[in-house]
Amino acid sequence: MALLHRPRSEADSHVSRETPKPKPTPTSWPGLGLAAAGALVAWGVHRLVPGVPMLTASVVLGIAVAHLPGVRSIVRGPARPGLSLAGKRLMRIGIVLLGLGLGLDQVLRLGWATVAMVSAVVAATFFGTVWLGRRLGLPGDQPLLIATGYSICGASAIGAVSEVSGSDEEDVAASVALVTLCGTLAIAVLPLLQGPLGLSDLSFGRWVGASVHDVGQVVATAQTAGPGALGEAVLVKLMRVALLAPLVAAVAFSMRARRRGVRTSSGKRPAPVPLFVVGFLAAAGLRATGLLPHAALDWAHTAQEALLAAALFGLGSAVHLPTLARTGGRAALLGLGAWVVVAGVSYAGVLVTT
Repeated sequence: MALLHRPRSEADSHVSRETPKPKPTPTSWPGLGLAAAGALVAWGVHRLVPGVPMLTASVVLGIAVAHLPGVRSIVRGPARPGLSLAGKRLMRIGIVLLGLGLGLDQVLRLGWATVAMVSAVVAATFFGTVWLGRRLGLPGDQPLLIATGYSICGASAIGAVSEVSGSDEEDVAASVALVTLCGTLAIAVLPLLQGPLGLSDLSFGRWVGASVHDVGQVVATAQTAGPGALGEAVLVKLMRVALLAPLVAAVAFSMRARRRGVRTSSGKRPAPVPLFVVGFLAAAGLRATGLLPHAALDWAHTAQEALLAAALFGLGSAVHLPTLARTGGRAALLGLGAWVVVAGVSYAGVLVTT
């Protein structure tokens, strides 16, 4: 995992990256209320325009609010503690609930050949994107976070890895914005390629599941080829989501090795595997038992989307467009390169396994 090494600035060499985690305080409520309002508006946008995923709308709204005259001073002032809290704590809870949507028994029915194919796609996309990002000179943890978003499940995966890497809010927000944009473009582009690439409906569904980032984007893209393609796409996508836990654990182990002997601000050593990853696995295992009624799963899905939407609104509000513009060209080039890698490797994998 040497590729995970992040070039450190001169300032970083004198300051530990182990910063205190935000905790709920009375000063957090304005920001938390704003994040909840942003999630509610994003839900309304999705209801009015179903083609716009709720999580995508949340990021865009967060970025917009952070730059609106008269509002940005609130976002960067009294609301900042609560927005930061939403981007971290609510993201963790949402990721745990994401495990309840992971049908491990269904994923395993796809067979070991498909498991191997998806694992190869994830590995090639992750390491290829990190390598290319470093070569392009992207700052901070952006290469790591963009690689995670492309290879696993978009914004949710970025949030999970940022928790163990201690990434700056601006790096997280910029990565979420890029991955969300490219995943949204896939909804329009990939259906146009089904015919030229000679893919059947079922093969197209597998290709979409192996190459598109967010679960909502996968559904929106695959449904154009019918219910059979949609079913295959969702199963393959869930298999990618299942790799979130081992990837986060690997990043945590790498960071722990680099910081061996370093303690957090609370005086404790970093945990080898974050608790929210354990919670994600436990939720997936609980779902596999079949003990939970459908009503509970539906409630958990609604809560998961609401929490992730509020968290992504908080992350979007941390984006500073002038700063982002300085690396916009390189970030866009990395996004294009990563898109080519994940689409190409997954297409080859689908041809081999079907």
